[in-house]
Amino acid sequence: MPKAYKQVPFAAIVKSPTVNNQGMVTGNWRYLRPVVDKGLCTECKMCWISCPDATVNYSKDDGISFNLEFCKGCGVCSNVCPVGAINRVPELDFED
Repeated sequence: MPKAYKQVPFAAIVKSPTVNNQGMVTGNWRYLRPVVDKGLCTECKMCWISCPDATVNYSKDDGISFNLEFCKGCGVCSNVCPVGAINRVPELDFED
């Protein structure tokens, strides 16, 4: 019998991430970074719901923010934003 961690779940259904996972840290290959325009953001949380890596954070004080350590730059957040408040900006535009 194979070890439990090597077994595929029933029907190959794997739970989506709900918290940041240290095994999912982005390498240096992301070239577009999500940036939210706080003036346009309505805090509908569509980006938070849709993010496949659970990198979108929300707090009442700060609103929407991104954990760039885990963000893959896929652009799902900017595509689902109904008001266009999230833009993808080239990484080379930032010093960090």
